[in-house]
Amino acid sequence: MSNLHRPRQFDLIAFDWDGTLYDSTQIIVRCIQAAVTDVGGQTPTHEQAAYVIGMALMPALAHAAPDVPKDKYPMLGERYRYHYALHHNDLSLFEGVLPLLEALHERQHLLAVATGKSRKGLDEALHQVALRGIFDASRTADETAGKPDPRMLHELMAELGVAPERTLMIGDTTHDLLMANNAGCASVGVSYGAHGSSGLEDLHPRVVVHSVAELHNWLLDHA
Repeated sequence: MSNLHRPRQFDLIAFDWDGTLYDSTQIIVRCIQAAVTDVGGQTPTHEQAAYVIGMALMPALAHAAPDVPKDKYPMLGERYRYHYALHHNDLSLFEGVLPLLEALHERQHLLAVATGKSRKGLDEALHQVALRGIFDASRTADETAGKPDPRMLHELMAELGVAPERTLMIGDTTHDLLMANNAGCASVGVSYGAHGSSGLEDLHPRVVVHSVAELHNWLLDHA
C-alpha cells in the first residue's frame, strides 16, 4: 500500500513555527541577547536565550533577563522587536518544509500552527512565505495561553473537531512537547531547532528527528 493511501494515524498535525518550520532560531537568540544588553541587563548566554524560544514573548524575555527590573519590560519588548525587524527579511522556511507540508496536505491531514509568536508576527511570516492556503487553523501566544499550557492545542482540536488521540504536535523545544503531553496528544521532537535531543527525549515523543528530510520520511510512514 502506498503512503498516499495508507490509513492516517493522526487527523490533525500541529506544528510549532520558529525552529521547526522556520529557520529563525539563531537570529532570535541574537535579538534576545541584544535586547537585554540594550536595557542594561546581563547578556544571556546562547543556551539561556535559546531555552526560552517557544514561550510567549514577555515571559520569554523575563526568563532570559532575570536581573532586568519589571518597569523595564516594555522597553525590553520594544528593543527585541526592533532587532527582530532588522533581520525579518533574512528568515525563511527550512529547506524541504514546503514539500513536506504539501505531501501531508495531499494525504488530507488537517494542518495547524501552534506558536509562541504574536498573531501579527505569524501572519507576516505566513504572508512572506506564501503559505496561507496550507494551514487549516493557527493559534498564537497573544490570543490564548502560552506553552506549555495545553489551551492552544485544546482550542485547535475543538475548532477542527479532532480528538487528542488523533492529534500530533511537532516542535523543537521542551515547551512544545510538554504542551502536547499536557493536552493528551502524541508528539515528535526535532533536534535542529532551539533545544537538543536529550531534553526532548526525556518527554517521550514518538521520535526525535534530526532533519526536515527525516521528519518528512517519518510522517509519511507513521502519521
